[in-house]
Amino acid sequence: MDIIPALIDGIYQALAPINLALCVIGVIVGLFVGAMPGLGSVNGVAILLPFTFVIQDITGTATSPMIFLAAIYYGAMYGGAISSITLGIPGASTAVATTFDGRPLALKGKAELALVTAAIASFIGATVANVFFTAFAPPLATVALKFGNPEIFALMLLAFSTFIGLGGDDIPKTLISIALGLVLATVGFDIITGEPRLQFGDPFDLFPATAGLIDTTGFSHGIRFLVLAIGVYGIGEMIWTINSTRGEVTMTEANVTFRSVLSAIKQFPKAMKGTMVGSFLGFFVGILPAAGATPGSLMAYGVTKMFSRDKESYGKGNVNGVAAPEAANNSASTGAMLPMMTLGIPGSPTTAVLLAGMVIWGLQPGPLLFSEQPDFVWPLIGSFYVSNLVAVLVNLAFIPVFLWMLRMPFTILAPMIFVLSVIGTYAAYQNMFDVWLMLLFGIGAYLLRILDYPLAPAVLAIVLGPIAEPTMRQSLILSDGSFSIFFTRPISGPIMIVAVILILLPVLNWLRVSMRKSPPV
Repeated sequence: MDIIPALIDGIYQALAPINLALCVIGVIVGLFVGAMPGLGSVNGVAILLPFTFVIQDITGTATSPMIFLAAIYYGAMYGGAISSITLGIPGASTAVATTFDGRPLALKGKAELALVTAAIASFIGATVANVFFTAFAPPLATVALKFGNPEIFALMLLAFSTFIGLGGDDIPKTLISIALGLVLATVGFDIITGEPRLQFGDPFDLFPATAGLIDTTGFSHGIRFLVLAIGVYGIGEMIWTINSTRGEVTMTEANVTFRSVLSAIKQFPKAMKGTMVGSFLGFFVGILPAAGATPGSLMAYGVTKMFSRDKESYGKGNVNGVAAPEAANNSASTGAMLPMMTLGIPGSPTTAVLLAGMVIWGLQPGPLLFSEQPDFVWPLIGSFYVSNLVAVLVNLAFIPVFLWMLRMPFTILAPMIFVLSVIGTYAAYQNMFDVWLMLLFGIGAYLLRILDYPLAPAVLAIVLGPIAEPTMRQSLILSDGSFSIFFTRPISGPIMIVAVILILLPVLNWLRVSMRKSPPV
């Protein structure tokens, strides 16, 4: 079956009244699920999975339920940016990097520019990914399979090399921040031996009267990224704002009009560089098994900043710093569907839930899915295009609603941020220990900001640490402890060389500048 006729037929079926209605409902639900701290696409799809059996009973096909779940997935990817920009709290881990520049733009009174940039970049990123998915699904899935542990570790090291540029000119503080993140990423159990690491027993054994008040077994699960993200960018940002303004802060005026939104749309070309980097890099990372949208968005932010001529503006309100992660997480979300459908290997936690739904409905993901189930595959792919268009239109239409939050005085907004942070953390894991840990991370983030330590490298290290460590250790097991395995393989070798160069260049430059500044003895 030719691709173009099949795609046209798939889009036509996705536009059928019932499927179009499911797209719209799914996108709106996903939009608000993604905007709520602690939920995100994984929880949204998992919670609504049972509802799809009702849809299947009504429509008599497995395609409509999958269209509904895919629309939720798309909406949640868009929605994660909303709270990141308006409140400084990432709606999901995929939107953490959006906070870096989206929140500063909102505080400057340019929230509509940040929201419009996020919406359009998301649309372009998803569109690029949809085209790649449609045209190159089988061969790209084959390429993804060639990435073994050495290749994935090389890619993670390349991502770490971009961290050096995220901390500004203070290389030592950046490296300390990365090291801190990597240490936190090792909390839990050793992946090889199964031994507990950095759990410290029960700290309340020293104070018997407090025993049982807090469930400290939460350390056995490691440091959950969402707990850290909400603490750092929710509680930490709230404390920093209160302290820096001495309680006199009121949020920026957000008198949004049609003209201001149109003006923001006209300014979008300034964000095309970040959008393109995020679109292509996000899709490539998304198709790698077990990677997903979060590493893709963070890597896109780092790469965009690394190759920018205006690095100092990142973290202070650069539109490319919003466009890159938003394009990347939407592109990666589509990319993660590729190994799930063509190989039966989920590329992200959300696609693992989608995979379970397909199996429940009697479908067998894998190489034969495209040839044996074209009546399912192409309407679903067509719905990707339809859901993407619906998502950007709904997102732009709801901008006045999102900006309403910025009209509130901070004396009202601060308690709301605190309550949302606590509820979001508890809702995600139903564990009060994580709530206390989230508050502790918020205080720690505030102290690090006072000491002028960059937070972004630490956050990125916690994301990629759990991927980098097992792939490195398993690679070394394969090579009997020899690091040559990373440099002698045809794919990992060039990636490693580029990563090492990108790490050494800023370090050597910092040493050169430091030696010039140091007074002669």
